[in-house]
Amino acid sequence: MSALLDGDRSGASRMAGVSLTEYFLIDRARWLWRFRLDQMAADPGRARWMVRQAVVGDKGLVVGHAGFHGPPDEAGTVEIGYSIAPDFRRRGYARSTLIELLGRAAGEPAVTTVRATISPDNVASLATISGFGFVEVGEQWDEEDGLELVFEVPARRVPPA
Repeated sequence: MSALLDGDRSGASRMAGVSLTEYFLIDRARWLWRFRLDQMAADPGRARWMVRQAVVGDKGLVVGHAGFHGPPDEAGTVEIGYSIAPDFRRRGYARSTLIELLGRAAGEPAVTTVRATISPDNVASLATISGFGFVEVGEQWDEEDGLELVFEVPARRVPPA
């Protein structure tokens, strides 16, 4: 993340072991790297929950990034986040990424609930979570993203294939 913040995509790719695309250098991504690095500096134990590359197949095609917003809170809730690069959208990669995140959450004993927060205008993400058992439980205002709908699903629910 530090290399990406410095604009060093090739160095970041070497460290990650996969070829990162320009998508990892856009303003929104750079904001995320800065935010997550600050979180990890404050609490290094958060690192294993943070954002990772979304990689497809044995050739290591990087289609975006995904992860959790942090470790489970005191109630056992984790919030997921994922972003697929525009060139790879509408190919099922977001759905596959969601399945991976749900599977990882289900494998963590401390996690009881998975949360997704989505802008009411983000039709693609709303469609992505449909069919996974998410239930709308409210809404919130996010300083960065504005109005978001809040959805939750039990962590032990087996995701569809």
